[in-house]
Amino acid sequence: MTETIPAVLQPHTARPERAMVIVAHPDDADFGPAGTMARWIDAGTVGHLICCTSGDAGADDHTIDPLALAATREAEQRAAAGIIGYEAVTFLHAPDGALANDLPLREQLVAAIREFRPDAVLTMDPSMLFSRSGRIQHTDHRAAAMAAVDAVYPAARNAMAFPHLARAGLAPHTVHWLYLFWTDHADVWVDTSATFERKLAALRAHASQIRDPADMEQRLRQWASEDGARIGTAAAEGFRLLDVA
Repeated sequence: MTETIPAVLQPHTARPERAMVIVAHPDDADFGPAGTMARWIDAGTVGHLICCTSGDAGADDHTIDPLALAATREAEQRAAAGIIGYEAVTFLHAPDGALANDLPLREQLVAAIREFRPDAVLTMDPSMLFSRSGRIQHTDHRAAAMAAVDAVYPAARNAMAFPHLARAGLAPHTVHWLYLFWTDHADVWVDTSATFERKLAALRAHASQIRDPADMEQRLRQWASEDGARIGTAAAEGFRLLDVA
């Protein structure tokens, strides 16, 4: 039997002027699209990061003070965001492990979208529960991603969704692109060869979460290389891209 060699695709070169990343926890964005965001920001994109929780349940020791852990993880994320180049980081302070795609969360996201007015929103693929490799998508990831999608469409563009926001000066806004990461249905890949080391540096800032830095780096290099092979580059990040304008 002759093995079929996949065709090398073209890298995705479109770049939004303003991009908002919406994730569940501190470090999600750095395990996710950090290389892409660093590349875009270097080229002029303004980036804003939203963390729905502060990661107050991200420890193996049940005696740790969750408020102290949240403060640590927020500081780590701010340091990582500075490495990538985000304009700002916002924490919504929802409870880690109990995130729900409910009206209060969507209202917060709609307000953030209308204030920042991004061309693109990046979030996890909410449809992925079990990946092809056997990983389970964290419940908070799915809730944050679905809330982000619901905030983008239809709520952020609908004047009758949370009308008090419009009365307060946050006019409706239409997001053009949704970039979904951690997906088994990627259809575009961004070349991150020049920014992959920045991604690793940002991840190292999450010292409370990285138990084996060498193993983490090895796995990320492998995944970046596999995605890069799709477009003929040393490293890449894949997305499921939706035009929702």
